[in-house]
Amino acid sequence: MFTFLSENPIIAKIQYGLKITFIFILILFLDSVNRVYRVQVELAAATNSSKGSASIMGHERLEVQARKFYSQRNMYLCGFTLFLSLILNRTYTMILDMLRLEEKLKQYEGTDKNTKQSEKLAVAGKPGEIAHLNKEIERRDRDIENLKKQAEGLSREYNNLCEKYGETQPPAGTRKDK
Repeated sequence: MFTFLSENPIIAKIQYGLKITFIFILILFLDSVNRVYRVQVELAAATNSSKGSASIMGHERLEVQARKFYSQRNMYLCGFTLFLSLILNRTYTMILDMLRLEEKLKQYEGTDKNTKQSEKLAVAGKPGEIAHLNKEIERRDRDIENLKKQAEGLSREYNNLCEKYGETQPPAGTRKDK
């Protein structure tokens, strides 16, 4: 099922959309870091300007603290979202790599019959080559059978000729020496 998901074009489009979303979250994270920095600078400036006089009034201080909290919250949320998306992406790629390696292992071990058959076909070459070679084997088998029949016929004929020749020749003991 996971290999189906990894090769599905719809899932590839979803991954592309997630990458774009990741870029937007990165922009939001950078913006939130910038806001936290600006609020810190503003708070430091207000504290330095009011050292000689009364401290920041309650309402103004409450507003600055709320903006600081809001900016920090956004920064932490965006940062955590970026971190999780990186972890999920890395986990996804690791699982895909593991599945591909397991497939290769099955191919090398030869446990998967379909894989073994496909390897044999891949080694065989062209699709029509196997049929051509089978026809060639059948033709050669027929030739071998014909040669065996011819050899048997020639052997019988030779034996018949040897017998006829032996009948025409006088026996070895009756022959006169010159």
